[in-house]
Amino acid sequence: MRGSVSDSDVTRGRRARPGRAAARTAGGALACAALLLPLLGAPSAGAADDTGRLQRAFSAAAGRYHVPLSVLLGVSYLQSRWDGHAGAPSVSGGYGPMHLTDARTALARAGEHHGAGDEDPRGDGARPALHPAAPAAVPADSALPDRLKTLTRAAALTGAPAERLRADAAANIAGGAALLADAQRRLGEPLSADPAAWYGAVARFSGAQDSGTAAAYADDVYSVIRSGERRTTDAGQRVVLTARPRLAPDRALLARTGLAPASSAGTECPASVSCEWVPAPYQEFGTDDYGNHDLGDRPRSERIRYIVIHDTEGRWDGVLNLVQDPTYVSWNYTLRSTDGHIAQHVNNKDVSWHAGNWYVNATSIGLEHEGFLADPDAWYTEAMYRSSARLVRYLAGKYGIPLDRQHILGHDTVPGTTPGTIPGMHTDPGPYWDWRHYFELLGRPFVPTAGSGGGLVTIRPDYAANGTEYTGCVTAGTPCAAHGSNEVRLYTRPDASAPLVKDIGLRPGGGDSTTDVNDVASRAETGQQYAVAGRQGDWTAIWYLGQKAWFRNPARQATAVNAAGLVVTPKPGVADVPVYGRAYPEKEAYPAGVPVQAVTPLPYTLPAGQEYVVGDAVPGEYLYSVTFTTDSHRVVVGKDLYYEIQFGHRVAFVRAADVQVRPSGR
Repeated sequence: MRGSVSDSDVTRGRRARPGRAAARTAGGALACAALLLPLLGAPSAGAADDTGRLQRAFSAAAGRYHVPLSVLLGVSYLQSRWDGHAGAPSVSGGYGPMHLTDARTALARAGEHHGAGDEDPRGDGARPALHPAAPAAVPADSALPDRLKTLTRAAALTGAPAERLRADAAANIAGGAALLADAQRRLGEPLSADPAAWYGAVARFSGAQDSGTAAAYADDVYSVIRSGERRTTDAGQRVVLTARPRLAPDRALLARTGLAPASSAGTECPASVSCEWVPAPYQEFGTDDYGNHDLGDRPRSERIRYIVIHDTEGRWDGVLNLVQDPTYVSWNYTLRSTDGHIAQHVNNKDVSWHAGNWYVNATSIGLEHEGFLADPDAWYTEAMYRSSARLVRYLAGKYGIPLDRQHILGHDTVPGTTPGTIPGMHTDPGPYWDWRHYFELLGRPFVPTAGSGGGLVTIRPDYAANGTEYTGCVTAGTPCAAHGSNEVRLYTRPDASAPLVKDIGLRPGGGDSTTDVNDVASRAETGQQYAVAGRQGDWTAIWYLGQKAWFRNPARQATAVNAAGLVVTPKPGVADVPVYGRAYPEKEAYPAGVPVQAVTPLPYTLPAGQEYVVGDAVPGEYLYSVTFTTDSHRVVVGKDLYYEIQFGHRVAFVRAADVQVRPSGR
């Protein structure tokens, strides 16, 4: 879619439990006193600019509110990876390193991502597109759940004004520490120095409304504590959480939280995440019309080949209302920003309408993430990234989907089906989704797999340091806020003043590419692989949309790593071959009663002498499914074989009969 130093609790393993009762007695009085203390003496955002300031703020807040430092650091890491985002709110209205929520501002500006009315997420001309529902109204503050109002509570506990908690990292950290201490006290637990004794408070801090989501969140926090973390934040602050590999939290404390039992009945999720079933309706309405997905029998009828990553361009509750509307469209899962909670809407055997390309819909699973493409500071939480990665690992393992960028697609990399559909294809999750970090969580980091002679590169800029410039986040032509990015810009020459590479499909009249945040014409994205077409100084050229495209790749701050693999090129004697947006069967494969679907080439060609990376070999295949009753549904499989390739920003398909496959670097 389009957008508008010393750790007081660091020991070798968990502390012994016998002193627990005495600690509870001593800690009760400390809790009340600590929560009344004003925020005094904590480092402010305006203090001297040194890289240890944030670490000291964590230590000061942990000491003041008697929260184990490792717990405070672990919770903050899961909220924000310790980043402050310059005081900007997250997609769910969370501020600062502790992601303290004040959601009214975020919800007031949120639209709904399918609201333009000019799209067909089903992506099949055999059936008309549905009309989008009206956006939901922003609820009153009293109607918001507590998980979206934690900043107000933190302000009351610390005595600091809400404005300071939004803008001052140290005040924000202290607010988070106060909330953790308050949660521990409300559970009747002491403010113990033992981090294992804070499991219940961490679960409550998540803001989850059920014990399953809260436990998944707390388990993630303690996983971070066990493994340890260290990184430099977006403000240049160095923060270290010392590993405690043998720490075992007291999970029995979850029972003290009073949270409702989790219900994952009917869902297809791993046990390590919290899932609920919020079904999309398969319902007939009107004359020969139905919504909002198709019944299927995957993977027996068709192989599930892809997982498509989307962002919602709207808030959690509003998006869930939309997917339950039979006149609307559908997707398989939605993930919540605050705590990574998952709702499943469509069984994976069935076909949801989400990608704008029927071939991809019929062979994919769609995941919507609470977020906004064109708001660079409306950041995604670590909790959501981790929950999504666990879900994707589970689905990939279950259906045999490779964990690479030609199978784990962004909606922005799904191709148009015909020349006329290319300009209307969606562009989410966009340049601010951190693909590099996401694939690290998937256990498939983008690493060099060859030397400079391997023939390929994998795009891999440093997300935080990669300041690719965009426009149009708020107003057309106006620069977006400076921010890290997952993409590199592509030029016609090794010169940043040269024209950008053009996309004749996106602009049939030959118009110039732009830096607009939704313009994917001249952008290569993290994890995508391309064949090397040349090198010159700090620049690397790749084959892209039938052209030679250059991007900056200096050795001192590389934006790509070398790789090797299989590539396709036209067969000898052929000047160029057509490129397709879907892999449909030849007309002879269609049985009586199933209309033949045109094998329509896109306006691009793959010229001789150029190479493109192979993602998969796929059969020509079409799912005929245009009626509510399933007795007429058919899966048509042809004899033609296709190769999926990374052709431009989006993937594409070429007929195997037109190309030869060979190792790169030859």
